[in-house]
Amino acid sequence: MSQNLAVKYSPKVDEVFHLASLTDEAMNQDYDWDGVNSINVYGVGTAPMNTYARSGSNRYGTPQELDDTKTNYALTRDRAFTFTVDRRNRDESQQATEAGKALRRQIDVVVTPEIDIYRVAALNSAVTANTAFVDTGATSAANAYSQFLDVNGRISNLLVPLTERIAFMTPAYYNFLKLSGFVVASEIAAGGRQTGDLGKVDNVTVKVIPSTYMPGNTDLLITHPVAMTSPMVLTDYMVHENAPGINGWLVEGRVVYDAFVLANKVNAVAAHKTS
Repeated sequence: MSQNLAVKYSPKVDEVFHLASLTDEAMNQDYDWDGVNSINVYGVGTAPMNTYARSGSNRYGTPQELDDTKTNYALTRDRAFTFTVDRRNRDESQQATEAGKALRRQIDVVVTPEIDIYRVAALNSAVTANTAFVDTGATSAANAYSQFLDVNGRISNLLVPLTERIAFMTPAYYNFLKLSGFVVASEIAAGGRQTGDLGKVDNVTVKVIPSTYMPGNTDLLITHPVAMTSPMVLTDYMVHENAPGINGWLVEGRVVYDAFVLANKVNAVAAHKTS
């Protein structure tokens, strides 16, 4: 004789893992993008040092007009998403698909990782074009720390500030670094681990990011917040109840952003590539 067994559904959702933004700390918001799609950033040259002459009319040297450059940075990322939550679907799932929670999940699991990945790719593109700041070779426990010192030293030679530097590395590189015998300074509170912050190496903040965030064959990027500006021009999220043609909720979101390594700050980014 067949039996009809009772089935019970839990209102508690089996959420996927997610991380807070891993890159915010490495960006600057020094420029005003309010109401514009692009900005021009000027760079101004310097004058050479001369030997002072104690006679004549040009005792300080021959004056020359300072040269300048102008770089245009135009926004390219205008991204959006949308989904619906039918009223009956929400009710019959014990409100597991509630629209507000679904929107929060979309931001945490989809929007924030996309922005992080895009920023890391922009850093990598800048340093790849500047090959003097790329160290290459297979990484192992025997050489991870020396590789780190070499990459960090490449930007030190160009007078990049010694404080506030940030190193993005893959979990594999971090493991090699610890296996090398180097002890990462300062065990930090658990709250800091959600943003990937795992202490410091030679006064450089270590941030471990998923290997899927890092461009191919790159396992270490060291940068400084002055190098990259990442405007967030628009973050607009809306939940419409009973929108035309829908009995339930229509959720929409739009994010306008970009990431630029500044022309005069590109020397503040260096990387290690495995090949």
